[in-house]
Parts: sequence; structure tokens; C-alpha cells
Amino acid sequence: MSIVVFDIGGSAVKFGLWENEGLSNKGSFYTPKNWDDMKEEMMKVYHNFTKNYSVNGVAISAPGAVDAKEGIINGISAVPYLHYFPIKKEWENLFGVPISMENDANCAALAEVWHGAAKNIQHALFLIIGSGIGGSVVIDRKLFKGKDLFGGEFGYMLLDGEHTLSEMGSPVQTAKRYGKEMGLDTVVDGKYLFKEADRGEPIAVKYVNGLIDALARGIYNLSISFNPDMVVIGGGISVREDLIQRLYERTSFYLERQKAQDVKLNIQVCKFHNDANLIGAVAHFEQTVDYKKNIMS
Repeated sequence: MSIVVFDIGGSAVKFGLWENEGLSNKGSFYTPKNWDDMKEEMMKVYHNFTKNYSVNGVAISAPGAVDAKEGIINGISAVPYLHYFPIKKEWENLFGVPISMENDANCAALAEVWHGAAKNIQHALFLIIGSGIGGSVVIDRKLFKGKDLFGGEFGYMLLDGEHTLSEMGSPVQTAKRYGKEMGLDTVVDGKYLFKEADRGEPIAVKYVNGLIDALARGIYNLSISFNPDMVVIGGGISVREDLIQRLYERTSFYLERQKAQDVKLNIQVCKFHNDANLIGAVAHFEQTVDYKKNIMS
């Protein structure tokens, strides 16, 4: 079985080929500005794969409140043109093979429950940190989506009465604020911000500390509300070796300050890092699509 996999993000669209229980031929392109350009770029990738492989389907990880059953993406995201039209039908018409689609954070959770950090865990929360903060809830090893598909949309959480977890805990958004304060002409990304903080640049240190604090307050709220077996952190920032320890220490500070230290924190980094959404999209495809029927027809 060969599946072309896409992970649509606010800055880039990652892709790869799932074959023989592994992900290969990975790459990415900048997220297009409109839907027509998105379809064109995705079709280029798909055609490149079909030159050398017999493709059985396409699995897609996407932002927003993905209604996989109805084939529509509700809510809001960093890619606004994906929302509120029969997008799955358009993808089916575009590629001509079975399609699956699921929320990106839910895909990350499926990957980690399937073969990753939460492989042996019953109840877990997932925070996927990127352009915003995605999230998902796993109870008894199954996704809990909520009646409006907003289960796990932790990024909407208000931290100070005005600003959300996505605004305050996203490296992308934090880096933009840093660049603006520093008067930088070029676009500043999270890697640059952390690099400056690592070398001791005081304003960068202030912004990184604020980001860690925002994430810790989010994890504190979620830990008190759900008391999960594990909190799993994903997204590009998850590759930083110091991240989990810093989040653990700051979240513990808030638990102790509120005399809730009986809540035992278990914060882990995702196993698959930047590949989690892609691998989880495959897991969702295998769970929901009768691809074998397509192969035989």
C-alpha cells in the first residue's frame, strides 16, 4: 500500500509517501495564498509520486475543526481558505483516489497513541505548538472530539482575559512580536528567537521566558481540568532538548503555588516530532478508508 500524505500548516505544507510501514520521500512547500494554488501544488506532489509508485490513497492532516464525516473544515485556522465548503469532495475529484482528512493535532495524537510516546497510555492530552497551539484529548486511547469538534482546541484558552494560548505560546507569533520590538526588517521565526535567547540577548530571553510561562499556564489549567496520565508536546519546538524540563519546572511552580502539588505531572515530548501529523494522517486513513476495496476494483 502506498499513500501520499500531506500536513497543511500555516507556514508550510509537508508531504511524504507511506509505504511498507514507513514514511519516505519527505518534502515541503510554502503554504499557498489561496485554494487554487494549494490544489496546484498538492497535485504536483501527487503526480511526482505516481510516476514511480502505484498510489492507493491520499491522507491529509489539516488545521481547524475537521469534520471528516461531512467532508468540511469548520472553525478557524492559519489557512482561512480551507474552511466552510465541501473540501473533501474537491480533493477526491482532484486526486481520483480515496481521501481521508483529520485535524492536525488529532493526527499527532493518533500517531503517538499508535506507535509513539503514548503507546501504553490510557488518557493523554496533546499540545501541538506551531503557528498556533493545536491540541487533542485521548480518553481510553480514543479521540474525544466534542459535539462541535472543538475538543482539544486548547489554543482558544484565554490566559489573561484577552490573549489566548495560541497568541502567547506560539513561537511563530512570539517571534513576530520580538522582531517588531527590535525593529528588524526581516521576518523573524522561532528558530531565530531561540538562537538569540541562547546567546543571551536580553529581549529575546524575555520573550522566550514569556512563551514558556504561557505554555506552562496552559498545561497547568489542563492538568487541573483533566488530570491526564500524560501530556505530550509536539511541533517544531519539541526538538529542543531543554523544553520539557523548563515546562515541567514552570508548571510545577503554578501547581505548588495553588497548593495542587498532588497533581503528578508527566510531560513528554512526542516521539515523531515533525513527522507526527503525517504518520497520524496515515493511521486515520487506515482506520477509516476501505483502501483494499479500491485496490481490487
